Amino acid sequence: MSQEIEEPVQPFPLHRPRFELAPLVTTADQFAKAIEELSQGSGALAVDAERASGYRYFANAYLFQFYRRGSRIFLVDPTTLRDEEALIRQFNQRLGGDEWIIHASTQDLPCIREFGFSPESLFDTELGARLAGLPRVGLGPLTEQLLALSLAKEHSAVDWSIRPLHPEWKNYAALDVDVLPDLRDALVSILESQGKLELALEEFQSILGAKEPEPRKDPWRRTSGIHHVKGRRGLAIVRELWQERDRLARDRDIAAGRLFPDFAISDLA
Repeated sequence: MSQEIEEPVQPFPLHRPRFELAPLVTTADQFAKAIEELSQGSGALAVDAERASGYRYFANAYLFQFYRRGSRIFLVDPTTLRDEEALIRQFNQRLGGDEWIIHASTQDLPCIREFGFSPESLFDTELGARLAGLPRVGLGPLTEQLLALSLAKEHSAVDWSIRPLHPEWKNYAALDVDVLPDLRDALVSILESQGKLELALEEFQSILGAKEPEPRKDPWRRTSGIHHVKGRRGLAIVRELWQERDRLARDRDIAAGRLFPDFAISDLA
């Protein structure tokens, strides 16, 4: 008898979050209410952060996303809440001890901590997928493989420092935390079946305890096109131009490559 070949499951496209999205949190009162509602939820806390990579010099967060089962999805604007130190401490006291689910946590933890949030327990879905031996570990492919859902990623490289935020960007941002609790549960099942869950949890905790990397020595030597520059004088020109560009970019909080691209430095040298 011939066996029927099963058709692959086509992922269902998610254009909007499955759970209710709260209004954008921009005030201390809204932040306090978000902390209260998230505290009343259950299970791990799904967390994501959006930066303005390629647009701004500093890698600060311009949006935080939080979701917990039993609560709404909250998008928090850190640009308006940086001085709310008491509320940030309250957030850590009430939610910092819960397990935080973050995808590719090493990318987001620096800006999460820079703002003042202090997670004590972590589940990294990207690292968990790597430890499980899954072939594709990006958030989109992983969601398709484990949840049969597809995420729109057309806004992944936008300038998140723009205000007001575009409405469609908010939906995109919300989706990133919408799926994290389900992904976490699916990965726990896989890791348990492989006998790797305890190892994975140890690896996640080691990320939280890792020291920040040392600054690169002579970062100007990584200028694109520098291999075409000949002689000590040419390299000295690259160094001086790179350092002056870096100073201007830092002062203006503009991504250095947007201010003056690498290839222009190399061409001038």
